[in-house]
Amino acid sequence: MYIEIDFNSDEAIYMQLRNQIVFGIATNQYQEGESLPSVRQLAESIGINMHTVNKAYHVLRQEGFIKLDRRNGAVIFLEEGKAQAIQEMKATLRVILAKAVCKNISQEEVHALIDEIFEEDY
Repeated sequence: MYIEIDFNSDEAIYMQLRNQIVFGIATNQYQEGESLPSVRQLAESIGINMHTVNKAYHVLRQEGFIKLDRRNGAVIFLEEGKAQAIQEMKATLRVILAKAVCKNISQEEVHALIDEIFEEDY
């Protein structure tokens, strides 16, 4: 598993870790049923505190991307939760679109950006 943390970023390290794992799932780098490294292994390989990895794993579990158990550790497990995911996405997009409107970014530019991201990454 390749994870790159930007220690100069304003974004919390646990969120960077969470985002990279979600991106890895979305781009098929990580498959459902695949085990993630243990908290200790991942913390050591990245050079961060174990509690930071643990926090990222708990966020991923709460969001329905992984399941945690004592025997298998963190395993990618995608819950059926499309309706909930759409509501969460809607709330996040409202803020992003409000920022875009404040910066005079048009609806067409937003659509083009979304299309570009889908074509590049997914």
